[in-house]
Amino acid sequence: MKTGATIGLLFLFLWSVPATAQLEHPKASPFASISQDIGLSSVKVEYSRPAVKGRKLFGGLVPYGRIWRVGANESTKLTTDAELEIQGNVLAPGTYALYAFPEEDRWEVVFHNNTTHWGDGRTAYNPEEDAFRIKVKPRLTDDWQENLLICLDSITHNGAIMQWKWGHTLISIPLVVNTRKIMLEAIEQGLKQSATAQTYYEAARYLQEEGIEYPKALQYLEKAIAIGGDTYYFYRVRAIVQAGLKDYPAAIKSAKRSLSLAEAEGKDEFVRINQENISKWEKLLKE
Repeated sequence: MKTGATIGLLFLFLWSVPATAQLEHPKASPFASISQDIGLSSVKVEYSRPAVKGRKLFGGLVPYGRIWRVGANESTKLTTDAELEIQGNVLAPGTYALYAFPEEDRWEVVFHNNTTHWGDGRTAYNPEEDAFRIKVKPRLTDDWQENLLICLDSITHNGAIMQWKWGHTLISIPLVVNTRKIMLEAIEQGLKQSATAQTYYEAARYLQEEGIEYPKALQYLEKAIAIGGDTYYFYRVRAIVQAGLKDYPAAIKSAKRSLSLAEAEGKDEFVRINQENISKWEKLLKE
């Protein structure tokens, strides 16, 4: 191509680039999203993660007594697909903005219905749009957290603890999900239909894991074995339930049967688990 034609094409390209074109810069407080299953439910938190960068955090960068967006950039948002209980308050399924009013020895944490504000909303924030507020006590830790971190930990079938960590400050907020109610209703409905051996087993295993209604769990396991035959996992849970009822001779017998079945299938992990349980329960019998 001739030089003149090349220059012409370059001029045409530059002329077509919008005058308002802007470069996208990496954010100083990068976006993060966490999603955690809790029982049969799911909780998601979306937020931006500012860094300390040598600054004084609370009472400095984040003033006391003033609303804070719990992060940077957009408002921090929590989404739940199930009803949560938080310090006795009920949070319906949906998405909420999270705000806080930090003080030196006490924080107010806000679950807010209006998720359209940028950041903390400032003058547009209306407390009447709060779902509710709770009071929490900040704790100082030895560990250092450079970028704001929100996580869900101490997870059980029925709840988790939402933690906010920044600098040496830790905020902990227990979230409670009524998984037990959901599960017991599901078990009742499931057993009314064409229940299989697996249905009875899963119902028994849930009761065993929760440590509740052992006699009912044992009935379900007997039905699972009667319908589905001998399997190492049916007998393993049966042994644990019998031990929970303090019927250690029966528990040992079931564990030995589970061990034998597991050996036949090459399930070494369950062989070891049964061996440990048998040893433990035999010691209890001697006490």
